[in-house]
Amino acid sequence: MTALDLSSPVAVVGTGTMGQGIAQVALVAGHPVRLYDAAPGRAREAAAAIGARLDRLVEKDRLTGAERDAARARLTPAESLAGLAGCALVVEAVVERLDVKQELFRALEDVVGDDCVLATNTSSLSVTAVGGALRVPGRFVGLHFFNPAPLLPLVEVVSGFATDPASATRAYETARAWGKTPVACADTPGFIVNRIARPFYAEALAVHEDRGADPATVDAVLRESGGFKMGAFELTDLIGQDVNESVTHSVWQAFFQDVRFTPSLAQRRLVESGRLGRKSGQGWYDYGDGAERPEPHTAEPAEAPAYVVVEGDLGPAAELVALIREAGIVVRAGEDHGTGLVLPGGGRLVLADGRTCGESRDVVHFDLALDYRRATRVALSASRSTSPRTLARATGLFQALGKKVSVIGDVPGMIVARTVARIIDLAVEAVAQGVATEEDVDTAMRLGVNYPLGPLEWSRRLGGDWARGLLDNLHGCAPSGRYAPSLALHRHAYAADTQEGTPS
Repeated sequence: MTALDLSSPVAVVGTGTMGQGIAQVALVAGHPVRLYDAAPGRAREAAAAIGARLDRLVEKDRLTGAERDAARARLTPAESLAGLAGCALVVEAVVERLDVKQELFRALEDVVGDDCVLATNTSSLSVTAVGGALRVPGRFVGLHFFNPAPLLPLVEVVSGFATDPASATRAYETARAWGKTPVACADTPGFIVNRIARPFYAEALAVHEDRGADPATVDAVLRESGGFKMGAFELTDLIGQDVNESVTHSVWQAFFQDVRFTPSLAQRRLVESGRLGRKSGQGWYDYGDGAERPEPHTAEPAEAPAYVVVEGDLGPAAELVALIREAGIVVRAGEDHGTGLVLPGGGRLVLADGRTCGESRDVVHFDLALDYRRATRVALSASRSTSPRTLARATGLFQALGKKVSVIGDVPGMIVARTVARIIDLAVEAVAQGVATEEDVDTAMRLGVNYPLGPLEWSRRLGGDWARGLLDNLHGCAPSGRYAPSLALHRHAYAADTQEGTPS
C-alpha cells in the first residue's frame, strides 16, 4: 500500500504545539489540511499561527511565496467534527487521557468513512487501548511525532494489537512521503525511544543520589566522554522535569512497576518544589538573569607516569595504548595476570566493569568513552584502598593525553559505562520481543534522542558480551534486579561469542 495521494485531505484534531506542528508538516507536503479543536476559536488561532510560521519559512528561503500562498489556501479551520468528513487521515493530538481520546475517536467514526486512517500522536498511552473503543479498530495506528514536528525527522509508526498491517503501511509510507524518517514498532510502553532512553536519565540520577558526582560533572562526562549531545540533567531541564518524570512514571506503571524503570525520588522532589527546568527558571540549573552555570569537577594538574605496563586485552579501551605512546610515555607489555594498565608503584588502572574500586587493592577505574582519541574528558573513580599516588598518576596519565579529568566517587559502572550498558540491554530486549528491528531501534535512538550511536551498533563496537558482563557485576553490587541482564542480553552475548568462535 502506498502513501496517501496529495489530493487526500488530512485532519488534525487538537491545535496545541504538537497539533500545529503536525498540521504544518502535512500542509507543506502538499495536502489539504483541516484543523479542529474543541475550544471555540482555537482552530482559527492555530491556522493563523501556522500561517505566520509559513511566512518565516519564506523569509528563510525554505519556501517560495507562491508555495506559501498555496499552502495557506489548503488550510481550513473546522467549526465541528462534522467538518472532517471526507478526510483520508485524521491525526489526534489532544490531552493525554485515555477516556478523552476514546470518546474523540468514537465520535470521529460517525463522521469519516471506514477507509479513513485514524491516528494518535500519544507518547504515553497504549495505542491498543485507545483503538479498543473503535468499531473498526484495524484502521487505527499510532503516529508519534517528536517535538518540534516540522524539524525533527523521526516518526514512530505504532501498530496496536488490532491494527491492520495495511493501515500501518499506509501511515508509514505517508510519513515518509512527508519527508520524515518513519520506524515501525509494536505497541509497547514508551514505544521505542521513550522505552529505551529511560536509563540515560535514570543512571545519571542514581549517580547523583549515591553522591557519586554533582549534576554538572555527570553532564560533562556524558557529553565529553560519552559523546552525547547533552547531559541528562541539562536535557531534563530542557524537556521539563514534570514532563520527563511523567513519562518515566507512565512507563514504570505500564511495565507493572518493573524495577528497571523505577522513577527517581530526587526528581520527584525537584518537581514538587516547582523547579521544572528552563520553563520555570530553575531546575537542576539556575536559568535566572545573570546566573552562572556550575563548573564540572576537574582535577588539578598531576605528573604523568614515566611508563605503563599493559596487561591483557583492554577491549573497548584498546586505543589508549596508541595514545599513550603518542604522548611519549613508555608502554611495556606485561604478563597477563589481569586486564588493565599497571602504573609505577604497582597500582592498576582498569576500565569500569560494574564493580567498585574497593573490591580490589590499589585500583583506579576509568570510564567508557565513545572515542578515546576524540574524548576531551575522562572520569576516574577510586576507593579508600586506592593510594593517593596511584590516583595522581592515573590523573596525570590522562592529562598527558590531552584530557580533562573528573574524579568521581566509587560508583560501580561509573557514568557512561553503566548508562550505555543499560541502554544496550533494553534495546536488545526490545528487538527480541519483536518491538522493532535492530535497524529501526538504532535509527530511532539516533534521530529521536540524538544518540551518537544506535544501541545495537554500540554493542557491536564494544563486543557482544561487554554489556552483559558489566551488568552482571553491577547486579552483584546492587542485587535489586535493576541491573540484572535480561534473558535477551544473555542470548545476544552468547550468539556474539559463538559467531566469534568462543562460546561461553
